[in-house]
Amino acid sequence: MSAPGKRTLHLVDGSGYIFRAYHALPPMTRPDGTPVNAIYGFTAMLLKLIADLNADHLAVIFDSARKTFRNDIYPDYKAHRPPPPEDLVPQFPLIRDAVAAVQVPCLEKEGFEADDLIATLATRAHAADWDVLVVSADKDLMQLVRPGIALFDPMKNKAIDVDGVFEKFGVTPDKVIDVQALAGDSSDNVPGVPGIGVKTAAQLIGEYGDLESLLARAGEIRQPKRRQSLIDFAEQARISRRLVELDCNVPLDVGPDDLAVHDLDPEKLRVFLEAQGFRSLMARLPALNRSAVAKGVDGTTEPAPPEGFEDAHYALLAEADDLAKFLDRAVEKGTLALFVEAAGRRAIGLSLAVDAGDAVYLPLRHGLIATAAPAGTLDLGVSVSDVPKQIGIDRAVDLLRPVFANPGVLKVGHDIKAAMHALKTDGLSVEAVDDTMAMSYALDGSGHGHGLAELAQMHFGHQVMNREEICGKGRNKVGFDALKPEDVLKCAAEAADVIFRLHKLMRKRLLEERRVGVYERFDRPLVQILYAMEAEGVAIDAAALAAMSRDFGTRMAALEIECHRLAGEAFNLGSPKQLGEILFERLSLPGGRKSSKTGAWSTDAEVLEELALVHDLPARILDWRQLQKLKSTYADALVGQIAPHSGRVHTTFMMTATSTGRLSSTDPNLQNIPIRTEEGRRIRETFVAAPGNVLVSADYSQIELRLMAHVGNVAALKSAFESGEDIHAATASQVFGVPIEGMDPMLRRRAKAINFGIIYGISAFGLARQLTIPNAEAKGYIAAYFEKYPEIRQYMETTKAFARAHGYVRTPFGRVCITPGIGAKIQAQRGFAERAAINAPIQGGAADIMKRAMIRVDAAMRDANLAAKVVLQVHDELVFEVAETDADALIALIRPEMEAAVSLSVPLVVDAGKGKTWASAH
Repeated sequence: MSAPGKRTLHLVDGSGYIFRAYHALPPMTRPDGTPVNAIYGFTAMLLKLIADLNADHLAVIFDSARKTFRNDIYPDYKAHRPPPPEDLVPQFPLIRDAVAAVQVPCLEKEGFEADDLIATLATRAHAADWDVLVVSADKDLMQLVRPGIALFDPMKNKAIDVDGVFEKFGVTPDKVIDVQALAGDSSDNVPGVPGIGVKTAAQLIGEYGDLESLLARAGEIRQPKRRQSLIDFAEQARISRRLVELDCNVPLDVGPDDLAVHDLDPEKLRVFLEAQGFRSLMARLPALNRSAVAKGVDGTTEPAPPEGFEDAHYALLAEADDLAKFLDRAVEKGTLALFVEAAGRRAIGLSLAVDAGDAVYLPLRHGLIATAAPAGTLDLGVSVSDVPKQIGIDRAVDLLRPVFANPGVLKVGHDIKAAMHALKTDGLSVEAVDDTMAMSYALDGSGHGHGLAELAQMHFGHQVMNREEICGKGRNKVGFDALKPEDVLKCAAEAADVIFRLHKLMRKRLLEERRVGVYERFDRPLVQILYAMEAEGVAIDAAALAAMSRDFGTRMAALEIECHRLAGEAFNLGSPKQLGEILFERLSLPGGRKSSKTGAWSTDAEVLEELALVHDLPARILDWRQLQKLKSTYADALVGQIAPHSGRVHTTFMMTATSTGRLSSTDPNLQNIPIRTEEGRRIRETFVAAPGNVLVSADYSQIELRLMAHVGNVAALKSAFESGEDIHAATASQVFGVPIEGMDPMLRRRAKAINFGIIYGISAFGLARQLTIPNAEAKGYIAAYFEKYPEIRQYMETTKAFARAHGYVRTPFGRVCITPGIGAKIQAQRGFAERAAINAPIQGGAADIMKRAMIRVDAAMRDANLAAKVVLQVHDELVFEVAETDADALIALIRPEMEAAVSLSVPLVVDAGKGKTWASAH
């Protein structure tokens, strides 16, 4: 923006940057448990800003405290603002350290807001004939805009000048204060004048010139309510003006000349980034060295390669010849990133990239609408609008098919299963795939989210285009297919570009951080298997579900009558508020606690389980809630989730949603069907095989206990598993000192509860509640358990210590499981994190074994040419559908494959069965 010879001062609203960074990224923690998502986002944004602006003079300005001189003017100023999020508070000082590490001047002053310091520095610089660029989109700073002073919104990469301010407020920048004084600001608790908004305020100031003239002539206003409001609240308007007007005379010891930006000191920055665990930012250090712009990092005079997206070239493919040429380049380069824009089961268009910044968008169905057709098929009609020029579907598919099927071209996607489903509808299969979402998960586990936008921001400091900008939102939202291809080009092609860049970065990280084995052995081969399972689906007996729903409804009604009887009055069982009042006010049950936020009684499951020990009503409420959940989640919902095109239910298996590597499922979630209850068995009865087929269930026996014996090197447990003993009876014999022969079944049940509870770090209180015994007795059981199995206590202490030192633990096969909160000061949070750390290698190890089993079984079935399909994976169980005549052959094939999935110091055992329903096979 500077004229030749003029200098520019860049002023960054640091406080605004902090909150944008915090809300842009998911929770992240460093090894000691300190939250760092805002620090990461802030540092990445600041480094990118410096590179983009090539600024010579720049300062980051922060608020110093909540109380300022404005509170003396109006004590309720900002009084309604909530305190900053608890996990953001410890990040504030570290963000100051980030600014110091980047060697950029940082300013704040007690008693003043960051906006006042920005106003003072901008005014001084402008008076000294500098240009000023304020990096912020804060409306309060728009009063500073004039020729020579502009705002810059880094999120939209857009400058806000005098015209931009007029567009926002309807007045020129010098009148903004008067408009804000009238309209007020609810977020800052600036009162303004009741009944007057920004639009009305702008109209009034435009007519009367300024606030004082308006107030002096308020009696002339025709509208009675507005006139009276201005008269009654004139002083309030004047106070509001003093609150919103920025102080341009803050006493500062520095001026524009003192705010020069120094070249980055890579070592200083590296020390800071290493301390926070920001590996991806460290990988970009060479490109962030400002001196590298003039001199290459290897000592040559070549400029460092651009890291950003500014030089990206995105093209629209509307001709078959252009698509053919682009695909020839993909074959030549050997890697093709792809992203499918879909509506339902149809691809609207494809985004493809063969290099960083070299991406295209191939529209396929823009201007075409899907209409329902018989038998659940899809038919395509033409909208009344003109159909944009695009390659015909048949011709595009013919060109794409050989490349997508070519094993010599690596196809890279982000959650590529979704793309594969959409492409399958057009007869396209995709072979040789990599998935950047799965790669990110193999590298960082649950340390952060793995969405494309999150990773682009995290690894490249790049904010992808917001789809709402082109598609709208709410009722006005439209799909890509309703828009012109050229209008969606940048948004669509950018996705493939980001995927290509992520793939290159993550391939490098997998090698450097020695995570290739986790990704290649467990995760990458599973993508195709899960895709096939999702596509196959599972058959559901809709009539049986309907009957179950009616039965659940009848039982819920009976429970409701019983609960009203126990309560002594009718109330809504689904209302936590009414239930809390019944339990703790009418019945005066002990142990009630109210929420600090709502003031209502807490009635969650934990509270009700405790109360059930002393009263029947909480127990019946728990029964009612269980039936309600099963009825709504399964008995009612599953019927509606039967796909018209297949007559089966197709769940989606998620690889990156858990902290331990376990798979989860959604739409519908089939992982949470109760295992040991009669209701859960009945739901499994409704999962059926097609005519002529049966379902086969193969389930690992006590896999987590076997892993505990293995990772803890527990001699007594290993011996019991080796000899094939009943492990719970063996534990009861060890702990309680009784022979296995003729053992009381109650002792075995208690040993079983201890065995499984120990894996999850159960406390004496938790065990006491589970077994309905005194705390002291439960404490004695646990002590006796550790006395007989000292290796388990050693494993637990060693694991907690490792987690505290590193912020994560590993499964026996190398997968990283993040342990947030392991260094928390609050004991309850720290205890939860410690229990999770103890369990993660066990549960995560079981998940890894299951993944290897799925990969081995898939290969074995193909080698044997056995026409069986895996239809479900739930925890430690695989469910297959196979012709009834082949069921025994399938069991004989899969059992040894699963038992040999990995090599442990104890044997793996698989139980298998068959039946017409899932329940009868399990």
